Amino acid sequence: MGKEKTFVTVQSRGVVAIPPAIRRHLGLDQAGAQVEVIERDGEIVLRPHFAVPMDQAWFWSERWQQLEREADEAIASGHVADADGIDELLGELDS
Repeated sequence: MGKEKTFVTVQSRGVVAIPPAIRRHLGLDQAGAQVEVIERDGEIVLRPHFAVPMDQAWFWSERWQQLEREADEAIASGHVADADGIDELLGELDS
């Protein structure tokens, strides 16, 4: 989807219908889908929001995401080692 202009009508209770093609493209075509509403510099910004189960919320903490970025950088730069078993892993750790 590009940055095409689309106009929608604001209903009496403030309801706005997001066009179907945009809903499908952003995965908002399921019942209960949510959008975050942000007022910024005279604009209303709608951003898709996907709920995270409580038992997985730790993964999305800023600290854990920083650790994920560091791991991705280590993998990309080749600072990792593969092991085909526990003995090989322990050998890698000892060297």
